Amino acid sequence: MSETKNTKAKLLEHLRLEILSTRMAPGADIDEAALSEAFAISRTPLREVLRQLAGEGYVQLRENRSVRVMDMSFATMRDFFVAAPMIYGAVLRLAALNRTGDQLKALCAAQDGFRAALRSGSPVDSALANNRFHEITGEMANNVYLRPSFRRLLIDHARIGTTFYRPTTSEMAGNLGKASDQHDQIIAAIRAQDDLRAGQLADEHWALSRDQIELYVMPGGLDVPLGSLPNTRTG
Repeated sequence: MSETKNTKAKLLEHLRLEILSTRMAPGADIDEAALSEAFAISRTPLREVLRQLAGEGYVQLRENRSVRVMDMSFATMRDFFVAAPMIYGAVLRLAALNRTGDQLKALCAAQDGFRAALRSGSPVDSALANNRFHEITGEMANNVYLRPSFRRLLIDHARIGTTFYRPTTSEMAGNLGKASDQHDQIIAAIRAQDDLRAGQLADEHWALSRDQIELYVMPGGLDVPLGSLPNTRTG
């Protein structure tokens, strides 16, 4: 790998982690000059990295304005809560049908990392470890239509998911152990290629975190039934 490609890869990974962890806040402007200096990278390869991130849903390119971290608006969050259970269910069902042996090993390793993060990591560490677990299920699903949507969903799930890993009651703390147990059950269903069970677990796993996340991010008065379709907009 050339020096420029290596630098671009490091910058790409850096920006992904900064955005997923919310150290770069939703809606924040990206300081290209500072990044260029910090990574000793010229404008052209830097812009190539930003274009890739825009294609993945991490940032928004704006004509004659600075690049901005993708925002998390009311409309975005509404769509997130509507789409998440449907997409997670489809991904896990397909993961059970299409997984490979190597992917299954990678999923088990990701679960080990998730358990370690729950034991001794920060809320951000746990959210990122959870994100990696679900990224692998998306790779297993191997669906050209679902994968881009799932990747976009995971970005916002990771960004708002840190709330799940900051429990404020004993019940919330207990849910962390339940989440890990459900990961183990998901692995078992995928190993057995039981797509129906995998779909059921997707619903259970989403429901476990949904209510707690809502306490932090759902605007007052917004009541969207789980998995319902958004209202048709007119005018």
